[in-house]
Amino acid sequence: MEKQKQVTKEDLLKRLRRIEGQVKGIQKMIEEGKNCIDILTQVAAVRAAINKVGSIIIENHYVECIEKAISSDDKQKVMNDLKEILQSFIKFY
Repeated sequence: MEKQKQVTKEDLLKRLRRIEGQVKGIQKMIEEGKNCIDILTQVAAVRAAINKVGSIIIENHYVECIEKAISSDDKQKVMNDLKEILQSFIKFY
């Protein structure tokens, strides 16, 4: 299986800046009275992009947790930490 490239902080910040631009675009669309369907399409795109950022953060954290669990004496605490982060993300999904 091919090893996936670890997403860096810079990659995440780049994604977030892109999302920021999309949100500003939505604000402009609303100010200009653009079509509701077009605005909602952009809102859906922003939501998907935000969800992707959250998923990437969870994936990176998951890898860290698994590595810690393998080398840790307190595997249960590591797994509880992972469970907590997953629940905090899913609750807003």
